[in-house]
Amino acid sequence: MMIDMLYSKIHRASITDANLNYVGSITIDKELMDAAKLRVGQRVEIVNINNGERFATYVIEGKYGSKDMCLNGAAARKAEIGDRVIVIAYASMSLDEAEIFKPHVVLVDEKNNIEEIRDYV
Repeated sequence: MMIDMLYSKIHRASITDANLNYVGSITIDKELMDAAKLRVGQRVEIVNINNGERFATYVIEGKYGSKDMCLNGAAARKAEIGDRVIVIAYASMSLDEAEIFKPHVVLVDEKNNIEEIRDYV
């Protein structure tokens, strides 16, 4: 049996831009992607802490160190610049894998600087 488990998340990132005239997705600073072990094209769920919106999209790589967290396309309607969001990725794993896997949690400040990286449930 396979179950979906938390793989990683970037917690309380700030939206830096919203680009309606783009083909969709979320652009994330490569530094944050690496810290959260996210991949280009990976499906993520975005939870907007400010307005309660919750939606899925995919990751586009932003410039390393830029602190980018930019919603593109239709997703740009789901948040405003400055809104705080949680970027969540899940992975399907066996029950045995789920017993030992530790998700990657990246805590950031209001400017998307990494404050802490945790590997835990």
